This record gives sequence, C-alpha cells and structure tokens, in this order.
Amino acid sequence: MVADVSRIAFTALVAAVGVQRLWELRRSAHNEAWIRAAGGKEHAAGQMPWMRALHASWLVGMLVEIWTLRPTASLPVAAIGLVVFVAGQALRILAISTLGRRWTVKVMTLPGEPAVSAGVFRWIRHPNYLGVVLEIAALPMIHGAVLTAVTGTLLNGLLLVARIRAEEAALRNDSAYDAAFAGKPRFIPRSSGSAHV
Repeated sequence: MVADVSRIAFTALVAAVGVQRLWELRRSAHNEAWIRAAGGKEHAAGQMPWMRALHASWLVGMLVEIWTLRPTASLPVAAIGLVVFVAGQALRILAISTLGRRWTVKVMTLPGEPAVSAGVFRWIRHPNYLGVVLEIAALPMIHGAVLTAVTGTLLNGLLLVARIRAEEAALRNDSAYDAAFAGKPRFIPRSSGSAHV
C-alpha cells in the first residue's frame, strides 16, 4: 500500500515535469519567432527529433519502469536524487531567465549579437545542459528507476556531444563566442585550469 502511494506520488511529480516541459516548448516557440523576425537562424535542425524523442521516452520510461518492474525506492537515494534534481532545475531556470528571449530549445543565433555571458553564464558555458544532465540522471532515481536513469544519461551524453559542438560552432561564427567565453569551462566552475571541462 505504501509502495503504491509512493508510486502515485512519483507519477504526479513526473507529470508535473512533463507539464513544465510543455510550457517551456511554448515559450521556446514564442522566442523562436522573435529571433527569426530579428534576423536569427536555426542550426543543426536534424538533432531536434532525437532530442524530442529522448526527453519524451525519458518521461515515459521511468513511469513504465516503476509500475512494471516495481523497483524499491530507497529513502537515502531518493533524497539525494531529489536534491540533485532540484539543483538541475535551478540551473535550467537561471539559464532560461538569463537568456530571456534568446532562449529556445533549438540551436539559434542572432548574427552580429554577442553571446550572452551574464548571470550564471559568468561561470560556465552551458548551465542549461548541465541542468538537463542532472535532471535526467536524478529524477528517475527518486523512485529507483535505475534503467531509465542510466539509459537516459548515456543517450543524453551522446546527443549533447553533437549538440554542444553544433551550438559552439554556430555561436563562434555568428556571435563572437570565443571573445565572450575564452577561459570559461563548459560545465564545472573553476578558478583556473582547462576551459574544456
């Protein structure tokens, strides 16, 4: 009985994340229209179907896993998962807020406009992607959906390699990316060392 209540509560959490993602897609579409009207352009459009498929299957996958395989939810692991998930959410929200109308789920640039380097971007190049990495790994672990956490993390890692290469190349060509981000790490804040971590 307790396990069923736990699964229902987790299902509600996943549903809330799904609603959040849908709201973000709507916001992204509005921003995309503004960017295009301002002379912006999209890059690496072929990656988007894969990104959509990954995020949809991640949401569905963890629910299928907890209701069919019925993994046991460990309280310490769930607590850590929740903290890491909230940290991922915070990073993404900060990135979205800082980028404002220039944030979209697509790789888009405004040629001639400098890359955004304020806010959380002062410390790392890709706070949004770091947030997504944390979310994809942590949310399934809140209820012990290890298969979804591991599979989602691996597939997301493969997609992010291509995504980041495409995004950085586009920003380098259109938005003086190297001038704004020289010496800044991709994911882990630091005071010195390599900018490619």
